[in-house]
Amino acid sequence: MKIKAYLLSAAAVATLLSPTVFAQQETDAPMTFFVTGESHSGDLGGLAGADAICQRLATQADAGEHEWRAYLSTHGTPTEPAVNARDRIGSGPWSNAKGVLIATSLADLHGDIQRDSNLIYRATALTEKGELVNGRVRPEGTNNEHDMLTGSDSHGRAFSSGVSRRHNLTCDNWTSHDPDASAMIGHHDRLSSFNTSWNSSHATDGCSLESFNETGGAGRFYCFASD
Repeated sequence: MKIKAYLLSAAAVATLLSPTVFAQQETDAPMTFFVTGESHSGDLGGLAGADAICQRLATQADAGEHEWRAYLSTHGTPTEPAVNARDRIGSGPWSNAKGVLIATSLADLHGDIQRDSNLIYRATALTEKGELVNGRVRPEGTNNEHDMLTGSDSHGRAFSSGVSRRHNLTCDNWTSHDPDASAMIGHHDRLSSFNTSWNSSHATDGCSLESFNETGGAGRFYCFASD
């Protein structure tokens, strides 16, 4: 994969991604948001399967008292309407495993009133165990895993039919690991040479785990407590 130049200066990147920047905002608030701490192909068993993954990981992290939902959209079919990721995750607020407030509401999360108003960056988009996920800035010798599966546009909604001539951008509604399928992803570290969106940056070149690896991902996705 070709290395692309950063839009931010090295100093700005270092400041933005330093975990100490957000340390003062850590609280005792319960975890209601995390990035999956395990990898998957695009075949998640549909939305129900993805939700079950979120619930299982949250339960293992002693946060199973909430109803957890995967932040994933699906495209419409002749028998089923499209599903928007933003309509599945409740109304907020949401905090990570360290108690850092990620967003206060759906409008805050998606920048409906003011863009980039949420606090999703590499230092805050932690796993259910409170661990960092590799981004474009990462330990030497490790892979970039900043691509987060969403199937969504920047407002958290499903793409309309025909937006892509070849793909539906949801790995066939999260049931496919076909290397010829595709999914829309976001960048949890907000770093890219062209689109830094946390939920809608670019499409993958396939839906196998190997395909995700090639474009900077590991089949991870966001989980939110919907209650």
